[in-house]
Amino acid sequence: MSRAPRPGRLALGDIARLGAVGLRSRPLRVFLSALGIAIGIGAMVAVVGISTSSRAELDRTLDRLGTNLLTVTPGRTVSGEDAKLPEEATAMVGRIGPVESVAATGQVKGYVYRNDHVPIGQTGSISVLAAHQDLPETVGATMYTGSWLTPATRAYPAVVLGSRAATRLDLVTPGVRVWLAGRWFSVVGVLDPVPLAPELDSAALIGWESAQTYAGFDGHPTTVYARATESQVAAVRAVLGATANPRAPNEVAVSRPSDALAAKQATDDALTALLLGLGAVALLVGGVGVANTMVISVLERRTEIGLRRSLGATRGHIRAQFLTESLILAGIGGGGGIVLGVLATGGYALTQGWPTVVPAWATAGGLGATVLIGALAGLYPALRASRMAPAHALAGS
Repeated sequence: MSRAPRPGRLALGDIARLGAVGLRSRPLRVFLSALGIAIGIGAMVAVVGISTSSRAELDRTLDRLGTNLLTVTPGRTVSGEDAKLPEEATAMVGRIGPVESVAATGQVKGYVYRNDHVPIGQTGSISVLAAHQDLPETVGATMYTGSWLTPATRAYPAVVLGSRAATRLDLVTPGVRVWLAGRWFSVVGVLDPVPLAPELDSAALIGWESAQTYAGFDGHPTTVYARATESQVAAVRAVLGATANPRAPNEVAVSRPSDALAAKQATDDALTALLLGLGAVALLVGGVGVANTMVISVLERRTEIGLRRSLGATRGHIRAQFLTESLILAGIGGGGGIVLGVLATGGYALTQGWPTVVPAWATAGGLGATVLIGALAGLYPALRASRMAPAHALAGS
């Protein structure tokens, strides 16, 4: 008694070749469908990569500048008026054991202008601050050009401009004069941006003695900057208020500038989540494009399906063929998207001077999303193709 022949089995290599042949017959359609997947995967990888690179740059900046800087500013009195720090607040903070360095700035009642012909009131939002000589070392400020106030210049009409202040005054080189608090001051330097003390960027900084002599400064600091031993930051922060103003510690505000940078990063993370959502939408559109391509492919190739079934191909063979086509199509798009995402991340990071960081989980997630999209997009067309009766398929009905 003869047995019915067993259906042949296709090796994985054979199935892959069948899938590739089906795609090569429609190159333009395949390209457009893969492009949709590539845009979605590329957007998601780029968003994650740029966000991670930005975070790496923040970490690098904090490592360079330190997270041990604390600031003390006057708050408000019980009656709601602006409080004042004592004149000796800086010296008292400097006596705290773990404090490594301390410096202060004080608000000066005066304005700075390019010359004495500028109308009063057009200040360009530039504040005038009295500054201690060791301020740059404490806050991590560096000079863009010129020099900081020296023992020779801090008592005379000399001024150092913050980066934004110099831009607003259209002064980028030392050796010129500005009209400050009703007299001429010589510009001796311009600062680089100060990440941990951004209020200095929009300020004109003059020596403490000079401010008292020429600008009527009362000697009360408005911001005290203190560098503490890294391991003792929390302990120093707890006693700063009472140390700076023992009579009214509740009228003192203490902050940590690095916390503001971390808060900014949290805001950036929220934007990143939004952009990831947009990337997911693009990915969904790409998946719909793959599904559409596969459904049309099944309809166009009914004769081929009928012929293969007549020659002995099983439903499983047909399902595997079309599912493989969908996976290959999505894989091409996913691979291209990962490359686009990495290139976009690298290009943007290069323009910003950041380190290029693309997390491994982002690329792995892109590949996983590609496989999932390919499987989902190809499942229905594959099932539909396998259910076609050979006679109907050959008849094209």
